[in-house]
Amino acid sequence: MSIEGDDMVRPFAVEALDVRGRVVRLGAAVDTILSRHAYPVPVARLLGEAIALTALLGTALKVDGRFILQTQSDGPVSMIVVDYSSPDALRAYARYDETALDNDARPGELLGTGHLAMTIDQGGSRNRYQGVVTLNGDSLEEAAHRYFDQSEQIPTVVRLAVAEVMGRGHAWRAGGLIAQFLPAASDRMPHRDLPGGDAPEGADPLAAPDDDDAWTEARSLIATIEDHELIDPEISADDLLFRLFHERGVRVFQPRGLAARCSCTEDRIRTMLERFSDEERRDMSVDDEIVVTCEFCSAEYRFAPDAFA
Repeated sequence: MSIEGDDMVRPFAVEALDVRGRVVRLGAAVDTILSRHAYPVPVARLLGEAIALTALLGTALKVDGRFILQTQSDGPVSMIVVDYSSPDALRAYARYDETALDNDARPGELLGTGHLAMTIDQGGSRNRYQGVVTLNGDSLEEAAHRYFDQSEQIPTVVRLAVAEVMGRGHAWRAGGLIAQFLPAASDRMPHRDLPGGDAPEGADPLAAPDDDDAWTEARSLIATIEDHELIDPEISADDLLFRLFHERGVRVFQPRGLAARCSCTEDRIRTMLERFSDEERRDMSVDDEIVVTCEFCSAEYRFAPDAFA
């Protein structure tokens, strides 16, 4: 069965290679988010990658909740926040210094040095889980690889692509794929051992052992993916997976829809303003009006300062 369309995540499994993963295709959802702020092209591309990565990771949650991806760094794009709320809502924004932007800069140069944090918020009184990885001129793909290598210790490969497509108007598209090696036998899982003190001179005691043949094959196949295959509306997620793994056999599972949807509401903004004192609200007002603009969706909410008396 083949399901065409955008704004969805398609889980898959290649059981012959002990690989599981997901493919994301974003059309209207990512275009809506990026177009709301009229980001410069380099910023839009980087934020589009972050949205695709968040969709890949957030839809793996086994419980209802939120997955938040956030970067803070010293590059021209100093902050990125992407928020996925189950079952399907995405929102995102970026802060940047337009005077420091270079249209030819690599994603890692736009981010600079800092950190990438990924947070799982299960809501209520349940614990939050957060993983952090440093950014040292890395792309989001490279940072994700290092996170899974260091924190999760699961062999993982991530591919991301974003482009502005011409045709029926200008529209942003994004796509991505994540694949992980999850063998049933634990002794087939590559891992790093702590130094034993007797490693040969010049050897790296923390280097990973040789990859399993199945994982080597899977990575080699995924390395053949070209960017346009991840975003081309004429190539469905199923078509891509079949091209990659038809010789080994690939199973696909029920897709999950995605949408650009912000969680801000007038009641939530009002509740936030009620936490301030009368004097603080007066300081916020301009021409006897408090205007709050949502950083995610750019919606404006207007209140009279005396409405909180």
